[in-house]
Amino acid sequence: MTGATAFEAFVRKYQDMVFGTAVRLLGEESEAEDVSQTVFLKAFERFDRLDESPSAGGWLRTVTTNLCLNHLSRFRARWRLFSQRRSGESETKPGYEERLVARGSLQADLERAQEHARLERAVRRLPRHQRVPLVLFHFEERSYAEIAQMLGVSLGKVKSDIHRGRQTLRQLMVADDETL
Repeated sequence: MTGATAFEAFVRKYQDMVFGTAVRLLGEESEAEDVSQTVFLKAFERFDRLDESPSAGGWLRTVTTNLCLNHLSRFRARWRLFSQRRSGESETKPGYEERLVARGSLQADLERAQEHARLERAVRRLPRHQRVPLVLFHFEERSYAEIAQMLGVSLGKVKSDIHRGRQTLRQLMVADDETL
C-alpha cells in the first residue's frame, strides 16, 4: 500500500469520530469540517508515527478537542450538539416475522431519535458557560479536573456549571414537553 493510500485509509477509519467530536463541540458543520481538515493535516505530518499506533484514535480526539476549544475561545461561536448515528443493514431479505419485529424496532429507533433531537435542541439553548463543560463531561468523557484545566477555570466552577447546566436542561426539556 502506498503512503497516500495508507493515509487515505487512515482518514476513512477516523473521519467520523473526528468530525463528530468537532461538530458536537462547535455546533456548526462548516466549522467542524475546517477543524477536521486541520486535525488530519496535523496527523499527516506525524503519519509515520500514527499509522500503526494503537493510540492514534485518542491522539486524534485530543487534538480535535483542543482545536475546537481554541476556535471557540477565539471566535465565541454558538454551540449546537449533533448526534452521531450509525446505521446497519441486513445482509438477507427478512421474512414476515422479521419485518414485524423490524417495524417495531424502527418505531423504537424513531422514538429514540425524536427524543435525542429534543435533547439536542435543549442543549443548543444552554448558555455557553454551561454547555461547554456539560458536553466535555458527558460526550467527551473528560474528568472535572481535565475540564477545569482545559477551560482555565476552577474545579468548583466546572462542577457548578455542570450542575446548573443539568438543571437548566431539565427545565428546557419540560418546557419542550409542554409545547408538544
